[in-house]
Amino acid sequence: MLLNRSSRVLLSRKLLLIRPLFTSRCLSSSSHEPLRILFCGSDEFSIASLKALHEEHKKEPSRIASIDVVCRPGKRVGRGLKKIREVPIKAAATQLALPIHEIDTFTGWTPPQNEGFPINLVVAVSFGLFVPPRILKGAKYGGLNVHPSLLPDFRGPAPLHHTLLAGRTRTGVTLQTLHHEHFDHGIILSQTPPPGFEIPNPETCTVPELLQVVAPEGARILIEGMRNRLFVPPLKEAGWRATEAGSKLIHAAKIKPEDRHVDWANWTWTDISRRNRILGPLWSKSLVASEDPDGRISFGEKRIIFTKFEEVQANRDLGQLALIPGVPFVDGVPPLQPQEKKELYVFTKDGRLIRIHEMKVEGEQAADAFRAALKARMFSNKSFQLGASHYTLFHNPLH
Repeated sequence: MLLNRSSRVLLSRKLLLIRPLFTSRCLSSSSHEPLRILFCGSDEFSIASLKALHEEHKKEPSRIASIDVVCRPGKRVGRGLKKIREVPIKAAATQLALPIHEIDTFTGWTPPQNEGFPINLVVAVSFGLFVPPRILKGAKYGGLNVHPSLLPDFRGPAPLHHTLLAGRTRTGVTLQTLHHEHFDHGIILSQTPPPGFEIPNPETCTVPELLQVVAPEGARILIEGMRNRLFVPPLKEAGWRATEAGSKLIHAAKIKPEDRHVDWANWTWTDISRRNRILGPLWSKSLVASEDPDGRISFGEKRIIFTKFEEVQANRDLGQLALIPGVPFVDGVPPLQPQEKKELYVFTKDGRLIRIHEMKVEGEQAADAFRAALKARMFSNKSFQLGASHYTLFHNPLH
């Protein structure tokens, strides 16, 4: 049908009115582009977030189109390095039938594409490798990270350990962007509201127990951030912990073997028991005897691992012994005999008495503490008398 001039003018005006609405809808659709996620993870904390993302993908494929998983390759462990220990997230990703990419460096590696479309969001949760700017800039929405602390408090690779070591009674989780230069310095997009949630039984809580609390909270805050599209500019800073009056921020450095080395001169019983609960068996060094093939005895320092101990009440006044922390002793007069049943004791800095039930001398199996010390000839020939009681000391204090 042909339109006359007046009809064509009227139609053009109607189209001009419709065009802004059409353009607005197109922009809205573009801003809700389905996410093609590159998920970088390793442990149980990251597995909780991965499973939550996968559930969201199944429910809302228009929101999350695909998930590719990046993890570190397995490491050879055990005698002869014959066994390979895989990172836990690999099994979880396999069970969810997600594509897996095992890399130990991003150098020379290119993120995958999904049906010709590039990755547009990187999510790193307890990953360990730094995601370089090249990868982040290649993703339209950059990167997100879930951290199990109230940032900037406990920045670093071991936030759960340091939260418990600091004796904190509350904690939380943080959703932040991935910074292009530093770990845990991104924009905080969401955070557990003040004052954070309570740590269950903080005086007895272990890292695995705290993990069971923060993992689902981390997954929840990640999915909530996805639904609210907090990663779409303009990004809004939502952190509150740094502005809290009188807040003392702690760096959560990587846990090293030295963190389990007992400082007898400065650690109280609380320090010792807390570190043993959180970090695992503690250790010290002591003079230990070794015998060569010709029967000659020589002394050298070896590591002593305390596999089982407890605080006990002294049943008598041990006087000067309580003033010297880290000096192990037994009740009895040398020479001590293997068939004797003796308990091994040591005092802490704050005068608390520890009974060591079991310990492991470097190069030996864990054994009854008295017999292990006797076998290693750790006792001197000197005894110490208090009243009617005699005590035999080590050759030197534990250090």
